[in-house]
Amino acid sequence: MPAAYKRILLKLSGEALMGDDAYGINRETISRIVGEVAGVVALGVEVGVVIGGGNIFRGMAGASAGMERATADYMGMLATVMNGMALQDAMRNAGVESRVMSALNIEQVIEPYIRGKAMRYLEEGRVVVFAAGTGNPFFTTDTAAALRGAEIGAEVVLKATKVDGVYTADPMKDKTATRYDKVSFDEAISRDLKVMDATALALCRDQKLPINVFSIFKEGALKRVVMGEDEGTMVYC
Repeated sequence: MPAAYKRILLKLSGEALMGDDAYGINRETISRIVGEVAGVVALGVEVGVVIGGGNIFRGMAGASAGMERATADYMGMLATVMNGMALQDAMRNAGVESRVMSALNIEQVIEPYIRGKAMRYLEEGRVVVFAAGTGNPFFTTDTAAALRGAEIGAEVVLKATKVDGVYTADPMKDKTATRYDKVSFDEAISRDLKVMDATALALCRDQKLPINVFSIFKEGALKRVVMGEDEGTMVYC
């Protein structure tokens, strides 16, 4: 049975790399995530990844402590570069070809993001990790995922989270919360369902780029989403 998608954009939060640790990168967790990605690559699916940096530096936390928001955001972008490098290293150990591309120009460390090169890498079967967000302060990595997904012609944005979809309320706080199988962009925005930030949602809606929210900690969930099975919550136009 062929995969439901040819090209995907996977949004990974920095927190997903922590595992049960308080901060930083848990090697066992990152290896498991890479294993999930490798399983999808083996299906012939082209994979782009946008990585967050919350496990290393939370921009808003820095800003709230008196730091300028722009400065804090640039520090957050550098955190995503470190996560991208760690992800690439884990992929190399797993035998997965990958490239990290940065929206910030730090060529001594990783190559800059150039859309044409990213497209070529994807066509060659390499996983492309997009680091440093959009390269601009005041924009989240959610927005970067929507932007890169649209730029590379991804068929879907897959948002990997700690929960297995979008709920009517926070399931960690409200035991009566129920999960949506599907929800429209307009409803997600009007009900403030916390799928992604409003800028990212609006961009995906305008580009008719669906979002699937699923749990990265649920074994085999990524592959099930890619195969078109009922996993997580689909946000659609």
